[in-house]
Amino acid sequence: MNFKSEVMSLVSGDVPYLKYNRLSEIDFITHAFSTRLGGVSSGEFTSMNLSFGRGDSDENVRENYRRIADAIGVTFDSLTASAQVHESIVRRVTKEDLGVGIYRPKDMPSVDALITNEKGVTLVTYYADCTPVFFVDTAKKALGLAHAGWRGTVLDIAGEVIRSMQREFSTNPEDVVCAIGPVIGKCCYEVDSDCAENFKRLFDSDSGVYQEGDREGKYMIDLALSNKLLLMKAGVREENIVISDLCTKCNSDLLWSHRATGGKRGTMSAFLALK
Repeated sequence: MNFKSEVMSLVSGDVPYLKYNRLSEIDFITHAFSTRLGGVSSGEFTSMNLSFGRGDSDENVRENYRRIADAIGVTFDSLTASAQVHESIVRRVTKEDLGVGIYRPKDMPSVDALITNEKGVTLVTYYADCTPVFFVDTAKKALGLAHAGWRGTVLDIAGEVIRSMQREFSTNPEDVVCAIGPVIGKCCYEVDSDCAENFKRLFDSDSGVYQEGDREGKYMIDLALSNKLLLMKAGVREENIVISDLCTKCNSDLLWSHRATGGKRGTMSAFLALK
């Protein structure tokens, strides 16, 4: 494994994980993005799989959550997960929701983003090529995490999180620092013309979001840039948005990638909490 990144750091140890250099400068949060390393799962899930319902045992997945929670400095009991179906539902999480999706059953059929302003709550969303988006309101000390696949992206889930934080916490978008990725890059994310049409309706041809691929009828899509532009449209300052330089497919020795594995894979998670 040859890790190279100018915007993220790999924290080594028994349970390796990634951190954003920019978010690490914010002293009142804990954040992390898991890798595929350091867990107890085996077979196609080797070894840090954080997804229930893919064929791995629930015992393994919970043990993996315990291990990475301990590594990043949050408690297992504080974890609260989303219920992702590639839509744009945003849920405000409180201490009453602790454990949902981890050691308590999911109680909503669709949640692709979580927000909170409570300490003792660790937001959890999960990925294997789709786009994680971290939100930190540096003034009101409120947080958000969003899962943005291509459907969530074109439904503007990034903007929905900003608007939800404005309603719930009186957030000023100019105070929000956002981090995007790791995600499958434009170098590897090939889609058909039907999918590409959704991006063409949202973004100008000179935006850099899409371009024709090498194969007829195929397009290359930049999910990270798409979400950056939507965040800026929602009022986030460009200088407050940082994008990971790690493509999940190009770095599939470190990160889970649905496309690189043909769907035979585990899942990574993003974590965000107030200290």
